[in-house]
Amino acid sequence: MKKALITGITGQDGSYLAEFLLDKGYKVAGMVRRASTESFERIDHIKGRIELKQADLLDQLSIIDAIKESEPDEIYNLAAQSFVPTSWTQPILTGEFTALGVTRMLEAIRHINKKIKFYQASSSEMFGKVQQMPQTEKTPFYPRSPYGVAKVYGHWITVNYRESYNIFACSGILFNHESPRRGREFVTRKVTEGAAKIKLGLAKELRLGNLEAKRDWGYAKDYIRAMWLMLQQKEPSDYVIATGKEHSVQELVEISFGHLGLKWKDYVVIDPALLRPAEVDHLVGDHSKAKKELGWEPQVSFQELIEMMVEADLDRLKK
Repeated sequence: MKKALITGITGQDGSYLAEFLLDKGYKVAGMVRRASTESFERIDHIKGRIELKQADLLDQLSIIDAIKESEPDEIYNLAAQSFVPTSWTQPILTGEFTALGVTRMLEAIRHINKKIKFYQASSSEMFGKVQQMPQTEKTPFYPRSPYGVAKVYGHWITVNYRESYNIFACSGILFNHESPRRGREFVTRKVTEGAAKIKLGLAKELRLGNLEAKRDWGYAKDYIRAMWLMLQQKEPSDYVIATGKEHSVQELVEISFGHLGLKWKDYVVIDPALLRPAEVDHLVGDHSKAKKELGWEPQVSFQELIEMMVEADLDRLKK
C-alpha cells in the first residue's frame, strides 16, 4: 500500500486529492496546523479514513516529525497563503509560507529520505505580466503580486533540489482551477454564490472589481489527476496544467446569472476598491507537454464547471 502525505489537506485541492488517493488504495495522511477553531468542512466525510498530523510550514521540526511518523512514498505540498489580495496586506507571511515553506519541506526530505517523491503546487500567477501567449513551461516568469513572487521562489527551489540532490521533485504550474469547494474569497465562488443569494432573495447586489480580467479556468478534480500522474513518471519534470481557453470575469458572471434566469446588469456593481494594485490580465496555458507525456487532458468545460458551482451554492443556501 502506497503512502502519501498532503499539506493543505483541508483546502479545495487537498480534499479532492485525498479522495482520489484513497480510491487508488493509498494510505493518506494530512498535515494540519494547530488552531483554536478547526475547519475540516471539506474533509469531514473522509476523516475516519485519513490520518491527520499537526505541523506547520513555518516550523521545521514539526514538518520533520510529520514526515517521520507518516513515512510517505509521495508528498504533495499544496499548503500556502494562497489568496492573492491577502499577499499585498501580508507579504512577509506569504513569503514565509509560500516560499520558505517549500524549502523546509525539501530540506526535511533531504535529511529523512531522498527517495520520497515530491509535488510542489506552482501557479500561473508566476507568469503575471505575461511575456508570451499562451504560456508554456519555457515562458519567462514576471510575477505581479507578492504571492506570485513567493510561488516563483517555491518553483525554483524545487528545481534546485531536484538538480542538486537528485530528489524526485515536480512542479505543477496549475492555472486557475475551481469547484464547489472553492473558498468564498475567490472570484468564481464569490460570483456563483452571489448569484444564488440574489436568486433566493438573500442579497440585492454583487460587488466586483475588474470584469475584463481573463483567466484560464478549469475544474479542480481534473487538475488533481494531473498532480498524481506527475509523480508516476520515470523522470521528474515540470508541467503546465491548463485548459488552453480563456474566459473573462464578465463571462463568468453571464453564465452564473444566466443559469438562474437573471439579468446580471441589474445586480452587479463595479467597486474600484476591489481592483488589484497590479493586475494580471491575460493568463492562458498550453498543456501540450502534459498531454504528450502524462496523457492528461481536461474533461469538464468552463460552462459545465460554473453551472455545477451555481447549483451547489443554490442547494447549500436552500438548506
